[in-house]
Amino acid sequence: MPNEMYEKGLQIRREVLGSEYVDRAIGSADDFNKEFQEILTEYCWGAVWGRPGLSRKQRSLNNICMLSALGRNHELELHLKGALTNGVTVDEIKETLIQVAVYCGAPAAVEGFRIARRVVDEHRKAEAG
Repeated sequence: MPNEMYEKGLQIRREVLGSEYVDRAIGSADDFNKEFQEILTEYCWGAVWGRPGLSRKQRSLNNICMLSALGRNHELELHLKGALTNGVTVDEIKETLIQVAVYCGAPAAVEGFRIARRVVDEHRKAEAG
C-alpha cells in the first residue's frame, strides 16, 4: 500500500520511535495485522503527526497525557522514549505527569511516573556512554 502519505508516515515514525522498533513492528506483521500497520503508518504518523500546527514535542506531550489517562502503559513507555527523542525534557515529563495526577487521577500518574523513571534512567545511561 505504499503511497506518499505512507512514506511520510514511515519517515516520521522512524524518527520518533527509532528504526529498530518500527522495522520490527512492520517486519513482524502478518496477514492478520499487516493492513493495521499500514493504516497506523499512513494515517497516525503521516496524516496526523505530519500535520503542521503542533510540534513533535507538543504531540509527544499530548500523547503522554492521553496514554497515561487511558492506562495504555506499553504505548506510554514507547512514547516517553519518543518524547525524549523529540526534545521533551525530563522536567517537562515530570510536570506533565503531575498534571495527569490532577486531571486523570493519582493512580494514572503513579504508573506514569513509574514507567517514566525507568525510561529516563535508560535514556541517561545511553547518553552517558
